[in-house]
Amino acid sequence: MATATSIRKIPSLSGLHHRRNPLEENTFFHPSNSFYVTPSDVILSQVAYDFSADSQPRVAYHRAGPRQEIMYEPSAVKAAIVTCGGLCPGMNTVIRELVVGLWELYGVREIYGIPAGYRGFYSMEAIKLNPKLVHTWHKKGGTVLATSRGGFNLYKIVDAIQHNGFNQVYIIGGDGTMRGAVEIFKEVSRRKLEVGITGIPKTVDNDVGIIDRSFGFQTAVEMAQEAISAAHVEAESAVNGIGLVKLMGRSTGHIALHATLSSRDVDCCLIPEMEFYLEGKGGLFEFLEKRIKEHGHAVLVVAEGAGQEMIPRNESQKQEKDESGNAVFLDVGVWFKSVLKEWWEREHPGELFTVKYIDPTYMIRAVPANATDNLYCTLLAHSAIHGVMAGFTGFVSGPINGNYAYIPLEEVAQTKNEVNTSDHKWAWVRSVTNQPDFEKNFKGQTP
Repeated sequence: MATATSIRKIPSLSGLHHRRNPLEENTFFHPSNSFYVTPSDVILSQVAYDFSADSQPRVAYHRAGPRQEIMYEPSAVKAAIVTCGGLCPGMNTVIRELVVGLWELYGVREIYGIPAGYRGFYSMEAIKLNPKLVHTWHKKGGTVLATSRGGFNLYKIVDAIQHNGFNQVYIIGGDGTMRGAVEIFKEVSRRKLEVGITGIPKTVDNDVGIIDRSFGFQTAVEMAQEAISAAHVEAESAVNGIGLVKLMGRSTGHIALHATLSSRDVDCCLIPEMEFYLEGKGGLFEFLEKRIKEHGHAVLVVAEGAGQEMIPRNESQKQEKDESGNAVFLDVGVWFKSVLKEWWEREHPGELFTVKYIDPTYMIRAVPANATDNLYCTLLAHSAIHGVMAGFTGFVSGPINGNYAYIPLEEVAQTKNEVNTSDHKWAWVRSVTNQPDFEKNFKGQTP
């Protein structure tokens, strides 16, 4: 029995006209019949199916890549590039590849960088960009354009886009930035402006849904392993030593999970998606005591969002928000160091004990992208350019099952990529660390 396929549509700018793709004459390319992507080329959202189950409609997305015809006259394009939110390895690579791609592939000459995030649209002068200016940016950490959190004023931003004559806008940022991009897309559409809006998802936590991964994530995992190795050396070199590492991950524990699997030095990994408890049978303290007794040391990795509900806080701390409107987290690493010391002093008074706490957050965020992320950033940027030049708007480009696709912006903004603690990967973590199944133990405890 055939299974229906639901193809997610990407909006197109109706007021533009079809043009021959300048890649036909580009000396870098030799387009063949299979070079261009056709309207019927799609990427399936899922590649593994259970044929014995009831047939469910398959979800598919339009395949990313160059089209044989484009909708913009390159000489009439005025593109804006903006980076928003926190730092992430690869931001400068994406900017560089957007500039070089627009310039070299399509002959666009009016390319501008918006400084300081969303607020830069209406409060600062745009910076004109060219390939010579951005040539070495991929070797630098951070974002040369500068970034900021907050500053999202929809009408001021769209007024500035309209006033400056931008007809392509490339927005680089995390889930909050993508939600802002959705509002910009809707307001641009409401005003009937022929402006292509595309998002390039940036989140070192890898918490953006649908796509395989966010750029900067693999660099973050690589750097996190260095912190874990240092914590392991410190713990192993002490009497009854614990190496405590806090890694990024407000709502998802992907960095902690992947760094733990890659390192093999971690004894316990705690993530936001998993409940855990400290005292009692099957709790964290009992487990750590056993590991220290057996090996003389232990290494504990905790994502920043794990255990936040366990940390005491006053009323003002409960209400505190950052510039992006997120709840301000307390430092779970500092709290853990304190409760670990209190526990040991209570249970083993007078015995030597050391906790070495390492927080590599800003070291990880600020480094340049590694080779894998640099290549990935290039493919993301070029996919976005091809989509906008083809007349698509309100979309995100990204890999799905290893193939690049165009995904409606609103779907990406609404979908979270959380760690599934019931799947094989989390089972691998527990097999590597031998840590308890805290959730099962917790549910099995007598109230």
